[in-house]
Amino acid sequence: MTILSEEASASSPFRPVTAPSDSARSAAADRQQELTKPAGSLGRLEALGEWIAACQDACPPRSLERVRVVVFAGDHGVAAHGVSAYPPEVTAQMVANIRAGGAAVNVLAAIAGAAVRVVDIAVDTDTDSSVSAFKIRRSSGSIDREDALTEDEVQAAIAAGAAIADEEVDGGADLLIAGDMGIGNTTPATVLIATLTDTEPVAAVGRGTGIDDAGWIRKTAAIRDAMRRARPVAKNPTDLLRVAGGADIAALAGFLAQAAHRRTPVILDGLVVTAAALVAEDAAAGARNWWVAGHRSAEPAHSLALRHLRLEPIVELGMRLGEGSGALAALPLVRAGVGTLNSMATFADSGVSTGDSEARSTAEDRSTAEDH
Repeated sequence: MTILSEEASASSPFRPVTAPSDSARSAAADRQQELTKPAGSLGRLEALGEWIAACQDACPPRSLERVRVVVFAGDHGVAAHGVSAYPPEVTAQMVANIRAGGAAVNVLAAIAGAAVRVVDIAVDTDTDSSVSAFKIRRSSGSIDREDALTEDEVQAAIAAGAAIADEEVDGGADLLIAGDMGIGNTTPATVLIATLTDTEPVAAVGRGTGIDDAGWIRKTAAIRDAMRRARPVAKNPTDLLRVAGGADIAALAGFLAQAAHRRTPVILDGLVVTAAALVAEDAAAGARNWWVAGHRSAEPAHSLALRHLRLEPIVELGMRLGEGSGALAALPLVRAGVGTLNSMATFADSGVSTGDSEARSTAEDRSTAEDH
């Protein structure tokens, strides 16, 4: 087990975040009016381009050249109590699969033009040193009956996530995607979301990896018990992660907050990542302005979290895989929003008439005809 030093843990990303550039966003909106298209005709693509311009503080925005996906892997003790359709050992097996390039995240990243990194934060076995440099512990605690982490561990996990974000940004990443991998991780994610949105367990619990009715009942009971333990610390983001989250989710929260501090846009994935985002926004107010929601998961708690964060998903495909897959499905649309804003010709450059110029020309022709 590796825990980061006290010095690293003391540098917390959980502090208020500076917003993206209003002036660049305004300039991008003005530029949209000059491009060879009717105003607003590209719909959400225009807003996405303007968001990237604001994040880059540049108009037109630069093309996204180095998109990085980081998959945070971790096991959860609650998985041993029948809340998932898959056994806990699948987490380590999927980490190896991602490293070998055989997972959905690898395929979708190759299509979308992104690189993938997987990190072992709390996998319940030893993994290769190439992925375990930030490992906090082997599996987080079973949150229905014990805390997920100790105080030192939660601080170390948050710091680990921030350090990973720093590594990616320092390595040249201009957009980040956070993904998750962990059997049972939708249980703590649902606990966090239901607690922070004051939602009853039965309204928040989904089928996760495809559990049957008996599994859903067990999962609902575990979430109910974990929420009972979480309520006293609901207003303290770090304590909430310690009691009812897990090392991987705490690291995700640190990663998302630090990306915002480093002025780097993030496409959020599904339930687990958005649960971490919900906590991160509570702890680092304003971080949400640096994120967009890639998709809407089939998990009901995901919609609760998106509504709370006031984020609208880019795509809705009924996905519930995790790994960053839903965010990757949305990435080409973000690239399209940037590309149209920075590469389309303007009316002035192309010689295409605008609606206003055509109206003026028609009025002038009518006036000339009347004069004669």
